[in-house]
Amino acid sequence: MIVGIGVDLVDIGRFERTIERTPKLLERLFSPAERLLKPRSLAARYAAKEALIKALGGSDGVHWTEIEVTPEASGRPWFTVTGSTADVVAARGITTLHLSMSHDAGLATAYVIAESARLESAQ
Repeated sequence: MIVGIGVDLVDIGRFERTIERTPKLLERLFSPAERLLKPRSLAARYAAKEALIKALGGSDGVHWTEIEVTPEASGRPWFTVTGSTADVVAARGITTLHLSMSHDAGLATAYVIAESARLESAQ
Protein backbone atom coordinates (compact mmCIF):
# COMPACT_ATOMS: atom_id res chain seq x y z
CA MET A 1 0.00 0.00 0.00
CA ILE A 2 1.39 3.42 -0.94
CA VAL A 3 1.75 5.63 2.14
CA GLY A 4 3.68 8.52 0.64
CA ILE A 5 4.86 10.09 -2.60
CA GLY A 6 7.51 12.74 -3.05
CA VAL A 7 9.03 14.56 -6.01
CA ASP A 8 11.72 17.21 -6.25
CA LEU A 9 13.42 19.20 -9.01
CA VAL A 10 16.83 20.88 -8.71
CA ASP A 11 18.48 23.42 -11.00
CA ILE A 12 21.97 21.93 -11.34
CA GLY A 13 23.73 25.25 -12.04
CA ARG A 14 22.15 26.89 -9.02
CA PHE A 15 23.03 23.84 -6.90
CA GLU A 16 26.68 24.02 -8.05
CA ARG A 17 26.90 27.75 -7.22
CA THR A 18 25.45 27.10 -3.76
CA ILE A 19 28.03 24.37 -3.10
CA GLU A 20 30.85 26.65 -4.33
CA ARG A 21 29.70 29.43 -1.97
CA THR A 22 29.15 27.06 0.97
CA PRO A 23 31.40 23.99 0.63
CA LYS A 24 30.50 22.78 4.14
CA LEU A 25 27.05 21.88 2.77
CA LEU A 26 28.61 18.80 1.18
CA GLU A 27 29.40 17.42 4.65
CA ARG A 28 25.91 18.25 5.95
CA LEU A 29 24.03 16.79 2.98
CA PHE A 30 26.01 13.84 1.66
CA SER A 31 27.79 10.70 2.84
CA PRO A 32 31.57 10.45 2.27
CA ALA A 33 31.00 8.15 -0.73
CA GLU A 34 28.46 10.53 -2.29
CA ARG A 35 30.81 13.52 -1.94
CA LEU A 36 33.10 11.97 -4.58
CA LEU A 37 30.44 12.30 -7.29
CA LYS A 38 30.05 14.95 -9.99
CA PRO A 39 27.80 17.95 -9.22
CA ARG A 40 24.98 16.75 -11.52
CA SER A 41 24.88 13.44 -9.64
CA LEU A 42 24.93 15.26 -6.29
CA ALA A 43 22.06 17.46 -7.46
CA ALA A 44 20.04 14.33 -8.33
CA ARG A 45 20.83 12.84 -4.90
CA TYR A 46 19.80 16.08 -3.22
CA ALA A 47 16.50 15.89 -5.13
CA ALA A 48 16.14 12.24 -4.05
CA LYS A 49 16.62 13.10 -0.39
CA GLU A 50 14.13 15.99 -0.62
CA ALA A 51 11.63 13.71 -2.35
CA LEU A 52 12.12 11.09 0.38
CA ILE A 53 11.41 13.66 3.10
CA LYS A 54 8.22 14.62 1.25
CA ALA A 55 7.19 10.96 0.92
CA LEU A 56 7.80 10.50 4.67
CA GLY A 57 5.52 13.44 5.41
CA GLY A 58 8.19 15.58 7.07
CA SER A 59 11.74 15.75 8.30
CA ASP A 60 11.32 15.07 12.04
CA GLY A 61 14.06 12.62 13.06
CA VAL A 62 15.55 12.57 9.56
CA HIS A 63 19.23 13.38 9.02
CA TRP A 64 20.62 14.01 5.53
CA THR A 65 23.82 12.02 5.98
CA GLU A 66 21.82 9.00 7.19
CA ILE A 67 20.23 8.84 3.72
CA GLU A 68 22.54 7.54 1.03
CA VAL A 69 21.62 6.85 -2.56
CA THR A 70 23.45 3.68 -3.53
CA PRO A 71 23.21 1.94 -6.89
CA GLU A 72 22.39 -1.74 -7.16
CA ALA A 73 24.62 -3.88 -9.41
CA SER A 74 22.20 -3.11 -12.28
CA GLY A 75 22.67 0.63 -11.71
CA ARG A 76 19.20 1.11 -10.26
CA PRO A 77 19.31 3.75 -7.50
CA TRP A 78 18.34 2.65 -4.02
CA PHE A 79 18.17 4.29 -0.60
CA THR A 80 20.34 3.08 2.23
CA VAL A 81 19.00 4.63 5.44
CA THR A 82 20.66 4.34 8.84
CA GLY A 83 20.40 5.70 12.38
CA SER A 84 17.38 7.71 13.46
CA THR A 85 16.30 8.07 9.84
CA ALA A 86 15.93 4.28 9.59
CA ASP A 87 13.95 4.41 12.83
CA VAL A 88 11.58 7.03 11.35
CA VAL A 89 11.05 4.92 8.22
CA ALA A 90 10.32 1.82 10.33
CA ALA A 91 8.05 3.70 12.75
CA ARG A 92 5.93 4.89 9.84
CA GLY A 93 5.49 1.28 8.74
CA ILE A 94 7.39 1.77 5.49
CA THR A 95 8.79 -1.47 4.14
CA THR A 96 9.89 -0.38 0.65
CA LEU A 97 11.15 2.87 -0.84
CA HIS A 98 11.02 3.18 -4.62
CA LEU A 99 13.34 5.77 -6.19
CA SER A 100 13.70 7.14 -9.70
CA MET A 101 16.23 9.88 -10.56
CA SER A 102 17.30 11.70 -13.69
CA HIS A 103 19.36 14.68 -14.78
CA ASP A 104 19.25 16.43 -18.14
CA ALA A 105 19.12 19.93 -19.63
CA GLY A 106 20.45 21.52 -16.45
CA LEU A 107 17.86 19.94 -14.16
CA ALA A 108 17.92 17.00 -11.77
CA THR A 109 14.74 15.31 -10.62
CA ALA A 110 13.77 12.50 -8.29
CA TYR A 111 10.56 10.69 -7.51
CA VAL A 112 9.98 8.54 -4.41
CA ILE A 113 7.17 6.19 -3.46
CA ALA A 114 7.00 4.94 0.14
CA GLU A 115 5.19 1.64 0.52
CA SER A 116 3.87 -0.22 3.54
CA ALA A 117 3.07 -3.90 3.78
CA ARG A 118 0.37 -3.35 6.41
CA LEU A 119 -3.06 -2.03 5.73
CA GLU A 120 -4.17 0.74 8.04
CA SER A 121 -7.63 0.17 9.47
CA ALA A 122 -10.14 2.98 9.10
CA GLN A 123 -11.06 4.60 12.39
